Amino acid sequence: MPWVYILECADGTFYVGSTVDLDGRVCQHNDRRGSAYTRRAGRRPVKLVWAIDFDRVDEAFAFEKRVSGWRREKKIAVIEGRWEDLPELARRYRRSVFPDPGPDDTGG
Repeated sequence: MPWVYILECADGTFYVGSTVDLDGRVCQHNDRRGSAYTRRAGRRPVKLVWAIDFDRVDEAFAFEKRVSGWRREKKIAVIEGRWEDLPELARRYRRSVFPDPGPDDTGG
């Protein structure tokens, strides 16, 4: 069964991955046989904080790539099960990166 998972590293960062052997993969991360990210000093031990299973490997891989690119606050929302907050978190981010021009901003 394919899984997408989020690990919390010892330094407080998150790592997103996918696997067909969830328990084995978490052990690999803690044994320095996982990703280069979790092998770095200060990242272990890692703790599994969230996982979801998929019917197909390609679906799991696509979802992993999607979540990997999310900011920390969106990952925390997923971990906490606050899926309904994701659209607003995305809008808030877009507004901070691409603010609406003010009334005096003519763009010229």
